[in-house]
Amino acid sequence: MQMSKPPGTISELSASDVLAPQFRTGKTDRAVPGIDVACTRIAIELQNLDRDTVDAGILRALETFRDAVSADAAFVLQLDASGQHIESVICARGHFDQCHPEALRGAAIASLPWVHSRLDHLQLSEFRDTAAPRKEQAEDAGTLAELAIGSALLVAFRIRDQPAGLLGLAFGLPRGGFDQNLPQLMRLLGASLASGQDRVRLSQALVRVQERSSLAELAANDGLWDFDVDGNDVYFSPRWRAMLGYDEADLKGGFDWRSLVHPDDMSRVQSSIRDHVAAKTPIFESVHRMRHRNGEWRWVISRAKAQLDPHGRLLRLVGVELDITERKMYEEALFREKESAQITLQSIGDGVITTDAASTIDYINPVAEQLTGWRLEDAMGRPVEEIFRAFHEETCEPLENPLSVSIRRARPIKSVRPMLLIRRDGNELYVESTASPIRAGNGKVGGGVLVFHDVSESRELNRRLSYHDSHDLLTGLVNRREFEERLERALKSAKAREASYALCYLDIDQFKIVNDTCGHSAGDALLGQVGALLKSKVRWRDTLSRLRGDEFGLLLESCTLDEAMRMAESLREAVRNFRFSWEERVFRLGASIGVVPITADSEDVAAILSAADGACAAAKEQGRNRVHSFAENDIELMRRRREMQWAARINAALEEGRFELFRMPIMPLQEPETGAHYELLLRMRDEAGRIVPPDSFIAAAERYGIIPSIDRWVVENALRWLMSEPDERARLAMCSINLSGQSLGDDKFLPFVIDQFHKSGLDASKICFEITETTAVASFAQANRFIQALKELGCKFALDDFGAGMSSFGYLKNFPVDYLKIDGSFVREILHDPIDREMVRSINEIGHLTGKKTIAEFAENAEIIQMLRDIGVDFAQGYGVAQPQRILKSGNNP
Repeated sequence: MQMSKPPGTISELSASDVLAPQFRTGKTDRAVPGIDVACTRIAIELQNLDRDTVDAGILRALETFRDAVSADAAFVLQLDASGQHIESVICARGHFDQCHPEALRGAAIASLPWVHSRLDHLQLSEFRDTAAPRKEQAEDAGTLAELAIGSALLVAFRIRDQPAGLLGLAFGLPRGGFDQNLPQLMRLLGASLASGQDRVRLSQALVRVQERSSLAELAANDGLWDFDVDGNDVYFSPRWRAMLGYDEADLKGGFDWRSLVHPDDMSRVQSSIRDHVAAKTPIFESVHRMRHRNGEWRWVISRAKAQLDPHGRLLRLVGVELDITERKMYEEALFREKESAQITLQSIGDGVITTDAASTIDYINPVAEQLTGWRLEDAMGRPVEEIFRAFHEETCEPLENPLSVSIRRARPIKSVRPMLLIRRDGNELYVESTASPIRAGNGKVGGGVLVFHDVSESRELNRRLSYHDSHDLLTGLVNRREFEERLERALKSAKAREASYALCYLDIDQFKIVNDTCGHSAGDALLGQVGALLKSKVRWRDTLSRLRGDEFGLLLESCTLDEAMRMAESLREAVRNFRFSWEERVFRLGASIGVVPITADSEDVAAILSAADGACAAAKEQGRNRVHSFAENDIELMRRRREMQWAARINAALEEGRFELFRMPIMPLQEPETGAHYELLLRMRDEAGRIVPPDSFIAAAERYGIIPSIDRWVVENALRWLMSEPDERARLAMCSINLSGQSLGDDKFLPFVIDQFHKSGLDASKICFEITETTAVASFAQANRFIQALKELGCKFALDDFGAGMSSFGYLKNFPVDYLKIDGSFVREILHDPIDREMVRSINEIGHLTGKKTIAEFAENAEIIQMLRDIGVDFAQGYGVAQPQRILKSGNNP
């Protein structure tokens, strides 16, 4: 309970109001001259404590107080924020006095239970004799006695109604009593101490608020302004002035802030301010232009809050402004890019459909509207399967939507053959499509895009023209050439991990007997009937071919090895049960079948056919009329055996200097180029001196980690050759050098390349390093670091085999390359394949949109080169431009 105050507050009393002319100290009376003056000075000093020297100020006051009242010690016990513990003790004690109240530091105030119960503001606690205390003081007195205190006088003080501490006097000896005015003096000084500490805390809080405000303004990067309506004065913070380039002097002398706002924005800004002042909006917010001191207009976002009097009159308007000029520029650039992309989508000749991750349509371009019969407003929000209804071109069986498949598998899907599209009105047309997932910034698939075009006319024309070229006249099955082309496409799809395939190789066991005994007419009839029998047993999506004589090939699509084995067994059984009749003679037949899986590790078509033929031969060797699987591990074993042999040969070639460099010229198609532009090609000579193309040994070099040594050889010898040939160096425009993915991942390779440039002194801007798209995507971070480091030297970079990996567009804008090399698989058939032609056109346009030059590989004749020039490709490379020329013979190794 708080103690009642005498007339006038304690803090208003002076020492002369409360002190008798003397104090009784011990057994005798002792006069204390001038004590009222001293205590008045103490009270004033305590009330005016300096926040930086609080403890020192209190100590000085305590020393004066101790001497004025002849105490052994004067002290202050400061409590912590909870009011439960003595946080610190400030003590003024005589040199020879024994009492030591500072030992109470850190103790719980509850250790003085009687004092603890008397913590009301300015409540007094008196101990006359700690050796003979009153009953309720016993525990407290015992604690004080341990501190050599014989008697004590304490007064509690509070700050903002919270216990803050105790002011005390300590005497070494017991006392019969204290001067009657001393308690009042203690209360006076306690009130002064509470007042002074409260003022210090407020001062410290104000400093923290000011510091916080200053730091917040700096951290927010906002400029602050404060408009005082009555004073017609505007304060602008230093950040605001720096943001717009003004000095403090520029904003004085009748300055009108409205002169800074762009005239076209003024009416809108003033209207927004009026609405806010009229309480129509909780806050004023505006994006407008303001004039910089240098005269240019800067975009700012301004937010302000008004202060009104009770009658709604504006008193004050305080706001912040942030310069968003760069953000506005980026937004405008993004808008222009989006508009450009939108116009491109509306202008291209292909249908384009985009969806979200759930395959729900969010956009179709005008061509897609025409092809599907759906308007954009009707199609939006519907599943893509409802808009793009695809069926097999021959059997009309429903196909899984390619875009849904692409999104689910998170990889591009390109149609292997045309598909039948049913329009909204029921009409039919044939289309070819490419579906790709769209990845969000976190790498997850956020949607997809389907690009398709009408191939109905070209399909019918091609069907008529190519049937005889692609089919066996005897059986009506596809011939070997067509079969190998389909096998090639299947191999590409398998390498892209889009689908699984298998190949069955069939040999009719008794054909030679029929042909020899009954003649060729019987043999032809037998092949026709067997072909029809096999055709009736295979699925609609599989390809059956007569390869030669009595040998048939079956390409199984979306088929595992186990499923292929079951299919082969069913064909063998069908042939075994078949009876061939000729001129009253009946023949029983059999079939030996070899099965080979087609995987991403399969080498090429020739190797696949060879393996299948070998498996068929194994079936014959095992007794005919049976199925043998040339299992994947068998192929792997053979490949690895060949690669191990190649690894030893490659190391020997490096040691014996049997590598050579050739250059393949690169021709500009759009603008003339000054100087020679070529790519360096690597060749190896075998032990007999014959040239070995890189396809024969690069895979082995990569598998056994030899490729970084080869890359080092190429870089070192290429730079050395250029420096040794002044004429070549003088007319050089650009020299391209291929690098492998393993070298990019080699921590020592980058320093090696930089060291070679420093040693040679060659102009690095004349060198372009080529990395494949697959390498760039698989080792994105390493490739990016490598590119950035060498670009600082001036080197150029090209993304090789672009488009083959079908993951290019998602990564393209993130790679700081200078050239895109369009994969030759698209260029080779550009004259005859409209899909390849459109792929080249799309890659070229995307490359140009991202600021990159394009180079087409496999430009094998003048017609291809002219078409590339018409499409807008920047450079061409291939045998139609020039043959590779040797520049560095074997034996010239460093």
